[in-house]
Amino acid sequence: MSSVKRFILRPVAVVLMTIGFLSACAVVVDEPRPGPGPVRPPGPQMCTMEYAPVCGERGNRMRTFPNACHARADGFRVVHRGECRADFRPPAEQACTREFAPVCGERGARRQTFPNACVARAEGFRVVAPGECRRGDDRPPPQFCTSEFAPVCGQRAGRLRTFPNACEARADGFSVVHPGECR
Repeated sequence: MSSVKRFILRPVAVVLMTIGFLSACAVVVDEPRPGPGPVRPPGPQMCTMEYAPVCGERGNRMRTFPNACHARADGFRVVHRGECRADFRPPAEQACTREFAPVCGERGARRQTFPNACVARAEGFRVVAPGECRRGDDRPPPQFCTSEFAPVCGQRAGRLRTFPNACEARADGFSVVHPGECR
C-alpha cells in the first residue's frame, strides 16, 4: 500500500510545484503610449526567405533588404519596393493649392499637363513649359491602341523598331516603314 501512496503523491507534488512556480511569474502589459511607437518589433522576428527586395531607411542610412519583414526586423522603415538607388529621393509630403495655372510637366519620355507647378512636382514631374502641353511637342499626344498583332516596322530619327501594330508605332511617334518586322 505504501508504494501506491508514493505513486499518487509524486504527481501531486509535481503539480503543486508547477503551480507555485507559475504563480511567481508576473505578466506585464504595455499600455500604448502617446507618440511614435518602437521602430523595431519587440522580441525575435521570424521572416520568410521570400525574395521581394525593398529599400529601407533608418536615419540617413538606406539599405536593400530581401523583403519588408527583414527590413522591419532590423529597425528600418520601408521606403519603396525594389533595391535602393543612389538617385532616389523619397517623395516629400506636399500640400498643393487648387490654383489653376496649367503647366506642362515631363518625367522621362512622358509629358503631361497639370493644373499647377506644385501638383506637377508632387507627382515627380519637372515643369518644362507654362500652359498646357502642346501637340507640336516632339512627343505625340497619348493614344489608345488595340492589342491586335499585325507587326510593322517603324522609323523615327533614323532608328528602326518593330511594333505589334501600326497604332502602337504611331503612338510612340514612329512612322510605319513597311508591314512585318524590321530587318
